[in-house]
Amino acid sequence: MRDTDRALVQAATAVVRLRCRPGRHPDAAAARTADGRLFTAVGVEHVTGGVCAEVVLLGTAATQGVTELETIVAMDAGRREIMTPCARCRQILAEHQPAIRVIVGPAAEPRVVPLAELPPPEPVTG
Repeated sequence: MRDTDRALVQAATAVVRLRCRPGRHPDAAAARTADGRLFTAVGVEHVTGGVCAEVVLLGTAATQGVTELETIVAMDAGRREIMTPCARCRQILAEHQPAIRVIVGPAAEPRVVPLAELPPPEPVTG
């Protein structure tokens, strides 16, 4: 991982620590553009479901005129761990940011992979 990728993990971790409220914000995300601009967001829980931080982040970046993000990382606010995007987020990222790189893995040994190389999400069981 590059230093800029480590900084992205640190940014997402800071958002979890400073902005995520239990029962309201289950996750946080940070993303960087190729020119180094950084965007962060929190997910939003509500009674009808929720919106993951990655989706909120895409909207936030779009409002600033960003059309391409280089790398993204999401953090679980409760466990304070790096999380792999869920199936819904993978689909949205694939449609809107197909070339994006994703930071995944344990916090002690994260790695960066192209979105297209992520393994298929585990099936949801009821």
